[in-house]
Amino acid sequence: MSKVRNYQQLASDILEAVGGEENIVNVARCATRLRLVLKRSNPEFKRKVSELTGVITVVENGGQFQVVIGQHVGEVYDAFTSITSVEDTTDASVQEKGAILNRVIATMSAVFAPFIYILAAAGILQGTLILINLAFPAFEKTGTYEVFSFISWAPFTFLPIFIALTAAKHFKVNIYIALACAMALVSPTWTEMAGNIANGETVRFFGIPLSETVYTSTVLPPLFLVWALSYVERFFNKIFPDVIKSLFVPLCCIVIMVPLTILVIGPLSTLFANGVADGYNYLAENLPILAVIIIGAFWQVFVIFGVHWGITPVILANFDNYGRDSFQSYQTIAVIAQVGSVLGVFLKSKMQETKKVALSAGITGIFGITEPSIYGINLRFKKPFIIGCISGAIGAVVASFFNPYYYVYAGLPGPLTIVNSINSHNPSSFIGVCIGVAIAIILPIVLIQIFGYGEDSVKQADIEPVKLNNDAHTTVTQNELESVIQAPLTGDVIALSDVADPVFSSGAMGEGIAIAPTQNEVVSPVDGSIVMTTPSKHAIGIRSNTGIEILIHVGMDTVQLNGEHFELLVHDGDTVTAGQSLLRFDAEAIKEAGYSTATPVIITNHADFNELILTTHTSVQHGETLIEVIK
Repeated sequence: MSKVRNYQQLASDILEAVGGEENIVNVARCATRLRLVLKRSNPEFKRKVSELTGVITVVENGGQFQVVIGQHVGEVYDAFTSITSVEDTTDASVQEKGAILNRVIATMSAVFAPFIYILAAAGILQGTLILINLAFPAFEKTGTYEVFSFISWAPFTFLPIFIALTAAKHFKVNIYIALACAMALVSPTWTEMAGNIANGETVRFFGIPLSETVYTSTVLPPLFLVWALSYVERFFNKIFPDVIKSLFVPLCCIVIMVPLTILVIGPLSTLFANGVADGYNYLAENLPILAVIIIGAFWQVFVIFGVHWGITPVILANFDNYGRDSFQSYQTIAVIAQVGSVLGVFLKSKMQETKKVALSAGITGIFGITEPSIYGINLRFKKPFIIGCISGAIGAVVASFFNPYYYVYAGLPGPLTIVNSINSHNPSSFIGVCIGVAIAIILPIVLIQIFGYGEDSVKQADIEPVKLNNDAHTTVTQNELESVIQAPLTGDVIALSDVADPVFSSGAMGEGIAIAPTQNEVVSPVDGSIVMTTPSKHAIGIRSNTGIEILIHVGMDTVQLNGEHFELLVHDGDTVTAGQSLLRFDAEAIKEAGYSTATPVIITNHADFNELILTTHTSVQHGETLIEVIK
């Protein structure tokens, strides 16, 4: 999935699997998921998409068909939108999916996901400044601190502009009209006017007194503004003739929507957000055990169903009103508990592929992204997920005795954001979070070492014989099918799509990768046998002991050399071991003869396997991992 062509192919495959563009109402993305609203769905769509290489799993919830992809979801989303022109519709099939709660969740996801990493980056910068100030107190009085400080706060100060941008795309309104309205709300002039109103001055708009609501850092006012704007803009687009529409639609929208927001939408939506936040705060202060158990134990369940974005306005309202929030302190503990579970599996497992996936998922979890941990390991074996939820609840309960808060917003709560709980007026906050985190990461590791991670429940599947290509003489185990293809050459890695031969670049021969050799030797990438050589000596076919069929084709059109500049060291039927020399060639002589030495390494029976994971390195040495084949 490291090359553009692969993203385009995956996007195209998803589009085909869900019934084509005519079946799609809307498309959005979050940190790890491509989110589709479909006119109609059936279990076959989910099965087909789940089987695609590059897709972790599919979740249907909230009226959305959620394709979990992971860290490359942005590239897949860009590829998907580049091959579709999806327009919003409001037919009966959409309304059927449009339960109010589902629509709210879908909207929150579409609005917040595109810029969540910006907020996360700003939060990490603020956390870094906290650490520097603790080590060097004088730093806080320097101009350098002031510059980095206002940089870190800027995304939160002008948050309504981010929201206007993404909401405009979601509600299909003119982006620039939405931005103009949001800019008016965060204008320093209005902020000053609101301050004067708060100090007792009366400001009227057509005789109606204005409230003192300030819109910097707010969430719901710009969101509801753009939602209402979608109807207002549609109305004016219908009544104005084309000759004046470009000027008068923006004019009318701005002069209506900004005052309407200041008079009605802003005060009411702010009151609602603050009310929900106060409700959570009341629960956290009066029934803290219940609140923290819910967050610690079930936060990752919310993530599974994609409904976790709904809490964002509550968290941001707490920061805006009080400069702190307790929800994210417990949320961090829940996230780290799942990371602890996947690390426990890594330490306990004896299966190399499981260890490899667990380690990769654990590293991703450091950045607050837990989908790879959840879907790759914890839900697969079930027991680690349950242990993670229990550990998260215990860690959160223990932390609650220390009255923990986050004083800086964390876009993606996780190990890197623990410092956001540091505050000189509440030193126990950081201590509580650290203790809760320690429990959340250590307890699941210990429990999994004692009770296992559920490998016994999949043991039969691991050893069940699997036949390949209807060959009655070939039986291998699932564990053996999770294999590594070593680099047969030393050289620079080339995407197969970049090879100057349409037979290879199109994938007609199979999936794989190519190498531009810097040494003149081909070695066996696996333990197996030679199933094919050519009289021209330039190509070798190998079948691994686990049933993987590999074609190594040295150069482009080098069959024309009739074996010149090649020395074949093996014959058909020979048994070979990984690293054994198979072929020597003279790269310089081949180039001087006018031929490319780019060498495709192809898995010709790739359809028998679930996924090929290609190396992301730009160069490889003999024996290094080139391709991972997953059953």
